[in-house]
Amino acid sequence: MNTADLGRRVGVPSTALFTDQYELTMVQAALKAGTADRHSVFEAFTRRLPEGRRYGVVAGTGRVLDAVENFHFDDEMIGFLRQQGIVDEPTLEWLAGYRFSGDIWGYPEGEVYFPGSPILRVEGSFAECVLLETVILSILNHDSAIAAAASRMSAAAGGRRLIEMGARRTHELSAVASARAAYVGGFDATSDLAAGFRWAIPTVGTSAHAFTLLHDSERDAFRAQVDSLGRGTTLLVDTYDVTEAVRAAVEIAGPELGAVRIDSGDLLLVAHRVRQQLDELGATGTKIVVTSDLDEYAIASLAAAPVDAYGVGTQLVTGSGHPTCSMVYKLVARAGSAEPDAPLVPVAKKSLGAKSSVGGRKWAARRTDEHGVAEAEVIGTGPVPAELADRQLLVELVRDGEVVAREPLDAVRERHVAARAGLPMSAIQLSRGEPVIPTEYA
Repeated sequence: MNTADLGRRVGVPSTALFTDQYELTMVQAALKAGTADRHSVFEAFTRRLPEGRRYGVVAGTGRVLDAVENFHFDDEMIGFLRQQGIVDEPTLEWLAGYRFSGDIWGYPEGEVYFPGSPILRVEGSFAECVLLETVILSILNHDSAIAAAASRMSAAAGGRRLIEMGARRTHELSAVASARAAYVGGFDATSDLAAGFRWAIPTVGTSAHAFTLLHDSERDAFRAQVDSLGRGTTLLVDTYDVTEAVRAAVEIAGPELGAVRIDSGDLLLVAHRVRQQLDELGATGTKIVVTSDLDEYAIASLAAAPVDAYGVGTQLVTGSGHPTCSMVYKLVARAGSAEPDAPLVPVAKKSLGAKSSVGGRKWAARRTDEHGVAEAEVIGTGPVPAELADRQLLVELVRDGEVVAREPLDAVRERHVAARAGLPMSAIQLSRGEPVIPTEYA
């Protein structure tokens, strides 16, 4: 069973109240004014990347599709809105029959993005599109932030295994979304069973310090774990004395011991000592897993250490210092009337400072050099230049309200690997810098 099918099987409850009140009051006012049915184009984008980041990662698209598909108001929700006096009766009647019937295009999940990239384009009537603003931004801002952090950590890990283990450091529902986004960004497994169940992400986990402390001795704890989980298990060796623990672990499990985990101390120094000790004891195949508040910088600092896998929690599920991508959802074009053939008029916010935006329905393409390496993100509203026709980035996701682009999560993960590989090499540098390629407007 692929992950897309699994997501549908588990099901998603109605997402209609994952929104802000002003979305509904705008609909009420637009219905009364006769403008609610004007064909409109909204785009989700960010004006800038988080400070120092060189690229962004599109993540959460699959969850957005679920959210749009499940955005409907049931009787209980309508009753709540009526009781609270949020909107009037004509609007409640309209909401009761709401189903998104428009079109959505966007960057495919796992792709990279830059300032101004039209990551998602939503088209339909004003009323049906504006209702989706909050839930779309909530998903994209969170998941893309986690995926970007995961991507940086994946690059720093240099092919070593990465385990997401941040469930206890965030909200229980965001933990599931974080595990999914981390998998998109390059992590290999999660400790969170809900994420494994919902998204078919590989899950891992053995024991914590509490298990060792439960027993009368560390040896008793190791023996109990090996007897239950087998010699291929991972033993946590830093509860007391690491050297003694490693010796006991190999004596009890034998050279077939799967791995040892180190969760404290000078990880670089301790990893070297443990590797030497394991080899001297004949456990040359036993792997070393390190945890303890790692981020991409700590992972990079361990590049020379004999480490086989990293477990990352807090820094990953908080976006490694950037928990949001600051994406916005703006109306960029609308018809002058509700007539089906009314032409679209570009519109844009013209604020002072950095909050202005560019009007018009946009296309996006990535220009590459003679070696196939990206050199610019090109965005336009007119005809697509012939030389960029086969480099366009937006794909169709929803047509006439029906999702047309579900895909397995592994395909998304592979796409990100390819997208990151197509950027200049400086993209994976951890030093602060500007976006690795410029955004140009055609």
